[in-house]
Amino acid sequence: MLGRRHIISVTLQNEVGALNRVAGLFSTRGYNIESLSVAPTDDPTVSRLTVVTTGNDAVIQQISNQLLKLVDVVDVEDVTRAEHFERELLLIKVKAKATQVGSLWSASQRAGGRVLWDAADSFTIELTSNEAENNRFMAEIANFGEVLEVVRSGALAIQKGKEILES
Repeated sequence: MLGRRHIISVTLQNEVGALNRVAGLFSTRGYNIESLSVAPTDDPTVSRLTVVTTGNDAVIQQISNQLLKLVDVVDVEDVTRAEHFERELLLIKVKAKATQVGSLWSASQRAGGRVLWDAADSFTIELTSNEAENNRFMAEIANFGEVLEVVRSGALAIQKGKEILES
């Protein structure tokens, strides 16, 4: 699918199978999900689902229209159409030489990360940033040792200003 990266926020009723129906819509129509995150909102009967996918504007509009047809879906918004905040949680574990631990600490602090464990054989860092900054940080950290494990939450996003997604 050609096009640019889009972050789509969906509010949906907290019902059994609701997430499965959304994911099924993507798979049956051949749309790839790059990341997916879902959790309850301030209203425990409604969840907010954040999907990252790639496509041109027409494809994204088609996805949004099809999502709105699902019975559990309350609202859909392509967050990337407007100014927004985007964050992704990155957890990275690196095996380094003892002489590189100081460099790992420094790189973590420069990036705004938090060191969770500072043993040379499993130096573990938490960083919350956007996808591009997390990618840059992973490339930098790889210079100081062997990356053992990477865990990423996928993007979460919220529009700037007073605009909200209906719940």
